[in-house]
Amino acid sequence: MKKLALIGLLACSTATWANEEPLVVNVPRLSADVVVKIAQGALDACRKEGIPVTATVVDRNGIAQIQLRDTTAPPVSYSISFKKAYTAVMFNARGSELEKRWKSPLTTLDEGLAFMAGSVPIKAGGRLYGAVGVSGAPDGMVDEKCAAAGVNAVIEDLEMM
Repeated sequence: MKKLALIGLLACSTATWANEEPLVVNVPRLSADVVVKIAQGALDACRKEGIPVTATVVDRNGIAQIQLRDTTAPPVSYSISFKKAYTAVMFNARGSELEKRWKSPLTTLDEGLAFMAGSVPIKAGGRLYGAVGVSGAPDGMVDEKCAAAGVNAVIEDLEMM
């Protein structure tokens, strides 16, 4: 009888513990090799158009993992590409989608956001990994096309994980 009561007590305590949140959360991250491929893919796509740009890849928290500035890309493209990537990951949307939603003539805020075309989230397998922002082209849609090319350089591998 005592063994049965002990088993019942253990079963109840295990069931309660199993329903609680885990003590550790595993967050998938992109490796350094993958973010280099994304940034280089974005630069290569814009180079084919004859446009020097800067590409920034941020993780899901908006922290820059890499910034790659082409040799003659304008210096201002460095900070703008980061703001574009940061905004895309914070809102989980392409820059062009956010630009359409933003009603103000201003496209940036003090918080370092940039509601303008030129960025895409990095999503695969139902997960948001980060975003890539590109700046330097005369049109944000060209920047965004290059950003998408960077993601497309690795998307098949990410989807297979």
